[in-house]
Amino acid sequence: MNPTWKEALGAAGARFDDSRGDEVADFGDAAGELAAARDATVLVPLTHLGVIRAGGEDAKSFLHNQLTSDINHLAADGAQHSAWCSAKGRMLASFVIWRDGGDYLLSLAADLQAAIARRLQMYVLRSKVTVADAGLALFGLAGPQAAETLRAAGLPAPAAMQTAAADGCTVLRLDGERFHVAAPTAAADLWAKLAARARPAGLPAWRWLDVRAGLPLICEATKEHFVPQMANFERIGGVSFHKGCYPGQEIVARTQYLGKVKRHLYRLASETAMAAGDELYAEAVPDQSCGMVVSAAPSPAGGYEALAVLMETAADAGVRLRARDGALATAAAVAAAA
Repeated sequence: MNPTWKEALGAAGARFDDSRGDEVADFGDAAGELAAARDATVLVPLTHLGVIRAGGEDAKSFLHNQLTSDINHLAADGAQHSAWCSAKGRMLASFVIWRDGGDYLLSLAADLQAAIARRLQMYVLRSKVTVADAGLALFGLAGPQAAETLRAAGLPAPAAMQTAAADGCTVLRLDGERFHVAAPTAAADLWAKLAARARPAGLPAWRWLDVRAGLPLICEATKEHFVPQMANFERIGGVSFHKGCYPGQEIVARTQYLGKVKRHLYRLASETAMAAGDELYAEAVPDQSCGMVVSAAPSPAGGYEALAVLMETAADAGVRLRARDGALATAAAVAAAA
């Protein structure tokens, strides 16, 4: 994290979980912040995300040929979910992508950012493309007063999966009441304006909102474990089946058209804490793990909630966390992003 931005957040009351890469744990009242995420409007520093900037005259064609979404049809004010896959069709990273003029900005898990940027650069070859850290701070704003809070701070509130820019910032609406704000790292004044109307909250609040929305994030613990359809990426517009080749495309397409997806995205609930990368087990699948936690958060109602990729045959009877005799979790299918 940019040291100036971390200092500004600390001055605003943020408490950091340094064991998780400078993630903001809370602003002094973790339980109250979770309740506010459910019932009110919250402002969250998205320090678990990083942003890569891809620029140059070949950036569009380069990304179109690497990623699962249709970059060629990404409008100037549009945004897309997307993924980058291995040759075996397994997701190396997941992204939200938007444009900044001729450049493309890719938000992804911060613990993957450096490695993914290096790997993308390896594929540039003779293309006229630059890949670098965008040097941006990301905020999340969510709740019934989110749009009004943006407008009060002089920022726009675009439609879902669209962007709008003002005062050096870009606002991206993820869904009905959730926004990303991408700002320069010297963003303390903007934070203060937004915090005047929205309650500052730590990352657990945003992760819980992602779980409720059915939006998975691939991170270091889950990379190369799932084809996009296992994580519902085709349902949220993250996969185009009408574009040309990209890494893993043949496997992704075959999986879609032959109907061979046997693992799907589920919401889990448990009294025991869960974390991305946790293996899951079930009596119905005696000889192997039946799935993996993708993302997890404490619940405002108590206990914990998570998104997980599970075998269909394992979900109905409940699953066990981390071992065959581990804590019980109940599962409910996620049909699409809520």
